Amino acid sequence: MAPPARRPRTLLGLSAITAALLAAAVVATPVLAALAGFAWPVQSVGNRGADVKAIQSLLRGHGVTVVYDGIFTLDTRSAVIAFQAARGLAPTGIVEAATWEQLVTTVGPGAAPEPVLTLQRQLNEKRAAGLVTTGTWNEATAAAVRSLERHAGLPVDGIADPTVWRYLIAHFDRPTFSSSSLCDYSVGNGLANWGTGAAIGQLEAAGRAAVIARLGRIPVGDVGLEHGGNIAGHQTHEQGLEVDIRPVRDARDQCRWGTNWRLASYDRTATRALIKAIRNAAPGHVKLIFFNDPKLIAEGWATRFAGHDDHLHVRYCEVEHPVAAYRC
Repeated sequence: MAPPARRPRTLLGLSAITAALLAAAVVATPVLAALAGFAWPVQSVGNRGADVKAIQSLLRGHGVTVVYDGIFTLDTRSAVIAFQAARGLAPTGIVEAATWEQLVTTVGPGAAPEPVLTLQRQLNEKRAAGLVTTGTWNEATAAAVRSLERHAGLPVDGIADPTVWRYLIAHFDRPTFSSSSLCDYSVGNGLANWGTGAAIGQLEAAGRAAVIARLGRIPVGDVGLEHGGNIAGHQTHEQGLEVDIRPVRDARDQCRWGTNWRLASYDRTATRALIKAIRNAAPGHVKLIFFNDPKLIAEGWATRFAGHDDHLHVRYCEVEHPVAAYRC
């Protein structure tokens, strides 16, 4: 496989979005690589998930006190600011490329426990490595690093240098389907459930909230392909920041059957509550939700877009993103 950095991702498919989104998407910004690991994900207050856990764990490895919970709270922001100030970086509280590059350290034999632990957790999350998270460097961890290096087309030496970290941190993640949060439904694109660490973490949190609120599990359709890029039947879903979700049925059996806003089986009140749960799980990081229920559109909960009678299309965003349509 050719090195991913030589395989540019284009903005194909964005031309059918509304005129305003199209204009935002074609501003003169750098293109992305087809492999998600080409660029560090930008994380800030409101984000959740594996990448936030990596930030918190790496901060602890540098001696910064922070809670390890995968939620980018104001306390996490304060910890980031303290780290940035100590490293001569702009103290923004936003973790972008320059901050990531200071957070990660080369990990191999003799490495300190916290960076090894962070690496093992990320390999398990992004690559299903099945490692025991001991914080101790071992051959199993080295083998998992070599597997990632081969996967990404990088030189294979089993050492997690900053380039390996970049491909690992920004590699797309997959949701966990369980009785307490999410279920899966397919539209014919196979295992198209890959998204950014934040998108998946925020989706899982919304799923847990929905179950607690007795809305039933959230049925997840397509998110994206493992390395992003064009996906059959979609105009977008290329950046790992979009997810299709079925609306709630009156019988709460949406994991088995779909519905649309015109049918008697559709529960508008519950679907409104579901949208609230999605937004509450990712404050400031939901760009829009396409869904054609005119009542929810009038109330400001959704935006109309052709083809979205039977599912919600949630677009997450980052405070900095090369494509303006995905920028918060």
